[in-house]
Amino acid sequence: MIRRIAFVYPVVALILSVVLAACDGGKYSDPQTSWADSVIFDVGIQKDYEQMRVLADSFEKKGIFSPLNANRWRGVSYYRQGQYLVAEVYYRRALECPVKTAADQLSYNKSARRLSELLLIRGDYEGSLQVAMPAVAKMRTTGIGSDIDYAILLNNIGCCQLNLGRDEEANQSFIEARGHYAERWKTDSTSRGFQEAVLGTVYTSMAYINMRRYAESIYWIDRTEMLLNMYRQRPDARSEYFDEYQGRIEIMRAVAQQGLGKKNEAAAAYKRFLQTDYSKTGPGRINANEYLVAAERYREAADNYRYLDQTLREWGMTPSLDNIQLYMLPKYQANAGAGRRDSARVIGAKVLALLDSAITNQKNSSTVELATIYNTQQKEAEIARKQAQLAKIQAISIVVVLILVILFLTIYSLHRRAATHRLAAAHQKLEDAHAKLQVAYDQLEETTAAKERIESELRIAREIQKSIVPSIFPEHGGLDLYAYMEPAKEVGGDLYDYLLEDDHIYICLGDVSGKGVPASLFMAQAARLFRAMAKQKMPPAKIATRLNEELCEGNENGMFVTMFLALINLETGVMEFCNAGHNPPLLGDEFLEMVPNAPIGMWPGLEYQGQRVDNIKGKPLFVYSDGLNEAENKQMEQFGDDHLLSILRGLQSADARHVIEYLTSEVEKHRAGAAPNDDLTMMEVRIG
Repeated sequence: MIRRIAFVYPVVALILSVVLAACDGGKYSDPQTSWADSVIFDVGIQKDYEQMRVLADSFEKKGIFSPLNANRWRGVSYYRQGQYLVAEVYYRRALECPVKTAADQLSYNKSARRLSELLLIRGDYEGSLQVAMPAVAKMRTTGIGSDIDYAILLNNIGCCQLNLGRDEEANQSFIEARGHYAERWKTDSTSRGFQEAVLGTVYTSMAYINMRRYAESIYWIDRTEMLLNMYRQRPDARSEYFDEYQGRIEIMRAVAQQGLGKKNEAAAAYKRFLQTDYSKTGPGRINANEYLVAAERYREAADNYRYLDQTLREWGMTPSLDNIQLYMLPKYQANAGAGRRDSARVIGAKVLALLDSAITNQKNSSTVELATIYNTQQKEAEIARKQAQLAKIQAISIVVVLILVILFLTIYSLHRRAATHRLAAAHQKLEDAHAKLQVAYDQLEETTAAKERIESELRIAREIQKSIVPSIFPEHGGLDLYAYMEPAKEVGGDLYDYLLEDDHIYICLGDVSGKGVPASLFMAQAARLFRAMAKQKMPPAKIATRLNEELCEGNENGMFVTMFLALINLETGVMEFCNAGHNPPLLGDEFLEMVPNAPIGMWPGLEYQGQRVDNIKGKPLFVYSDGLNEAENKQMEQFGDDHLLSILRGLQSADARHVIEYLTSEVEKHRAGAAPNDDLTMMEVRIG
């Protein structure tokens, strides 16, 4: 009897690779949404799945993502994290959201594709059909959807129909999927369409083999070989796939022919399989056992299973109930069938040892996923409860205000009626006084509103700056870093930041043009973008170039920021840096020589140039804004570069914090009571 084992994991992995490669395709993309999709996709490549969800929440609140697209990305994050139950919850939520735009329709297609696939793998064929078939109908109605979306969904539908005994419908779905693969390779200028078609027909062939429908599988195996030969003719085809695909085709043909009782044809196909390089790899040997066990060639199968542990490690698979069933138990059967009793006993003992941990792992994984779902539902219920309470309070407040207004009008009306006769003589005088009072009231109201608006802006800006500029500095062997910022007014436009990653540290210090709330908000955006790009491990010059593109966009007020950015290797002392129109910092007792890059945010399309210092160990790096060297006293005399240089030369042996605090006190002495004329920001970095 043919077992449904070794084909499962490798082919599903190949199919998923095609799905991921096409996950952000589509010609109906909104520029802002595409940018946000790219950002969250890059974070996913770094495997920071929690940050993917944070970004999805943020983009949804700002209106960049629709609820449908936000839920899709939450599902993607949990899927890649291996929490498939939670992923299923969010994919379902995505499909429940209204489809308002073409971009929403593309996200709907991707969510339906992934959800139907999850349900198919789990064996919920009816559930998978209930997701996939409406998705295909929507694509046909709207005309929005790629051929790869159609092909994969139709393949899923065909597999479900086949497992449910609906053979004719399954065959029609597979044929229709094949047609979309054909359209894909006709419209694609590259060879990727042929590669996707080969994978699709492999998937279809396996579906028939796993259902023991060997005659039908032969048809699809022949189709696969034909497509592979067409793929070979493409000039940009990836030749490393030819041998592996040919090996898969021959082993599937051997399994199908053996199932049909055509033992000679099966043996011939297996012989052709042995002529491929793929047959000598670990995955090839494991897949070959499908045929060998069916043909009762247990000794050869047992020999192949010697490579099982190494192959599972290459696939990155951990002990689980599925893996024990798919791989360990057939290995035991092959050794037992080959008469290798000692090996069979050893494998049996290993199965028993792995079984307990696999059950525990599966229970723990399910518990974690259910806890995540429960916590998510609890949070959403709490938000809904608070919103209901707020609505109730607002309704009560409106009723109270209406009652007070009615009461006031009633009392005023009665009082006026009683006083009409007494006030007739003084009516004109009252009108004059009322007019003057109204003017004074209007002026007071305008002044109060302006004051409240200013106080609100300052309070918001102050909170933004508190949250953005770090006040805690890293404790790392050989690293001494300290920084300080003092706004000239209530809020300022200076900024500094750092990001420590293993034995590398990113630093930046900048000065935004202008003052007040606009400058502080521009500073907040620049600092946020710097940290996001530093996490992607870009070099300083590339960060400056990307920052310039982002800050130029929609910069109608013409604001800009000068900035010094650096990436320091704490082990070797190598410093890569880029200076964007900022004051040259001091390294040791000399000013660094700089490439004249422009400030950030003024002209789009600039390519910033970076520089490098081979070793800064033992030389303090001092970075500052012009609020230091241009600090003025009441006689408008500046602190000056020479004064700064002389002080730093006398503090060569001091630590970073002592240097910053000493310079702060020296600037205060120089001002001698004069108000600050600019923001003051300083940072010193020392590597022992």
